[in-house]
Amino acid sequence: MSADLANDIRITLPDGSVRTTTRGSTGAQIAASIGAGLAKAALAVKLDGELKDLDLPILSDAKVQIITRKDPEALELIRHDCAHLLAQAVQELYPGTQVTIGPVIEDGFYYDFARNEPFRPEDLTVIEAKMRELVARDLPTKRTVWDRDKAAKHFLDLGEVYKAEIIRDLPKDEEVRVYYHGDWHDLCRGPHLMSTGKIGTAFKLTKLAGAYWRGDAKNAQLQRIYGTAWRDDKELGVYLHRVEEAEKRDHRKLGREMDLFHIQEEAVGQVFWHPNGWTLYRTLENYVRRKITKGDYREVKTPQLMDRKLWEESGHWENYRPNMFIAEVDEGEHKEKRMLAVKPMNCPGHVQIFKQGLKSYRDLPLRLAEFGSCHRYEPSGALHGIMRVRGFVQDDAHIFCTEEQIIPETERFVKLLSDVYRDLGFDTFSVKLATRPTPRAGREEDWDRAESTLELACHRIGIPFTINAGEGTFYGPKLEFVLRDAIGRDWQCGTIQIDYVLPERLDAEYVAEDGTRKRPVMLHRAILGSLERFTGVLIEHFAGKFPLWLAPVQAVVATIVSDADGYADEAVAALRAAGIRAEADTRNEKINYKVREHSLAKVPYLLVAGRREAEQRTLAVRRLGSEAQENLALTEVISMLTREAAPPDLRV
Repeated sequence: MSADLANDIRITLPDGSVRTTTRGSTGAQIAASIGAGLAKAALAVKLDGELKDLDLPILSDAKVQIITRKDPEALELIRHDCAHLLAQAVQELYPGTQVTIGPVIEDGFYYDFARNEPFRPEDLTVIEAKMRELVARDLPTKRTVWDRDKAAKHFLDLGEVYKAEIIRDLPKDEEVRVYYHGDWHDLCRGPHLMSTGKIGTAFKLTKLAGAYWRGDAKNAQLQRIYGTAWRDDKELGVYLHRVEEAEKRDHRKLGREMDLFHIQEEAVGQVFWHPNGWTLYRTLENYVRRKITKGDYREVKTPQLMDRKLWEESGHWENYRPNMFIAEVDEGEHKEKRMLAVKPMNCPGHVQIFKQGLKSYRDLPLRLAEFGSCHRYEPSGALHGIMRVRGFVQDDAHIFCTEEQIIPETERFVKLLSDVYRDLGFDTFSVKLATRPTPRAGREEDWDRAESTLELACHRIGIPFTINAGEGTFYGPKLEFVLRDAIGRDWQCGTIQIDYVLPERLDAEYVAEDGTRKRPVMLHRAILGSLERFTGVLIEHFAGKFPLWLAPVQAVVATIVSDADGYADEAVAALRAAGIRAEADTRNEKINYKVREHSLAKVPYLLVAGRREAEQRTLAVRRLGSEAQENLALTEVISMLTREAAPPDLRV
């Protein structure tokens, strides 16, 4: 350490301790001064909250944290280096391949390549082996800064036209950095690990896909290789198991096996619900309807098509027009053109209902709910089973209230949402506060007030939250409620938003206690979000093995011999009379075949009837997933299933 105070800087470590070091010291040197173990484990340095290369000189006083493999930030670093490792391996194996971009994504990374010959799935094994070889070489990483024109020419000379284009399009004030891993190099902002050996071997290439250069279908098509990377083999194993489980639980696969729904080209992004699927859907919808009715919501229904003028006044035309389906009609005696929009959301319609008749402060809060059928144009590449569709129903509601009622109404909503999630098998959820986006509508002081009110509401309720910066809607901030499913995946479902904009734009008002006219505050809220998407989440969460109250078919009475067919029909009639969704299987098939088929369809109860059961008016009861069975009287079976099949909100 230098004694020359003019060349000294002060660094503050995470424990609050302060050290003096020589100006220009690197994170690697600071780590070594703390201990040999830390120096060996160091991957990068965090300077005043920003990740930097470990060998970057520190020129001024700073808060310093040495990042090691145990830190959450290590994952992004490892994945970033893995993307480079993938590109390096591909270019060593397949000379002439151009590299384009390779970002870190959730759970992994990808890299897009320009190559005349298509990659094959079996190539991934070869590429992955080459990546492991590069890790074993422990190639040193070096950061260099280039002149922009020199860098562009260099990559053009290498035949890397995409890299040259990226360099030309960089902001004029942005430094052009090129990172070397051994002799191989790539344009990159960084930071990176000090050598390829630091990456480790807890990675795996997962799939191939097509991609357009810069996401534009008018540009050249590229080949994308996806991979995942983790801090150690244990984390990788957990992730791969989760992926395997997710494939088993895929709602599209289970939708076919359980005969729930299908989607076809003639109605892209829209769902054909089969009887079983529609039973599940209606059971979920009816449950939510009962809950909101008890919560003093008043259900309404608004039109599917509304004039463009209304959407312009609300601001949706400006902000959502690319996602709206349009219908143009010839209207009136002179056949004048009129443009209508299929509603992408319900909010403007609910304001129109609020405006009918003079409202008083005594009418507030007014809670209007709708299972509103909405349509949004989603690009075909973004569609995903029933999770991402173009036609869907929202369990939507809008609460018109005074300023003073916002926090009590938010508390009331969170209690309702918590009850619903618990009943549906989700005991916990996390919360994000999505703050003001750019662009946005309304006054900044209203945004300040809305964001601070949502923060205060969370504190009052006692729920922790994280900030989701810039992800609010154009008219207001929101709380987003995120569920974690049975295999650890997160799903953003519920939301509550504070809106000062729409009531003003659409001229909604009420008579205050002092006789003046005031704007109501509008709270947009949903518990499930889209019923289609939430149904998909439920299918995957339960892997199709629904609790009895949700199961589309709750019991099948299957016969062993044809002599029992009549009794099976009687049993099904008695079960249905008691409210159980039951079916008879009297086909001339072996019982083991019937057991396998109904197990695949995830029927919770298989009730087997043979001659003896028919004579004694009993049923052999077998539960899904169990080899054991018990013989019970028909009356006992009905009593047992009736109790278990009662929806949570109707149980005594």
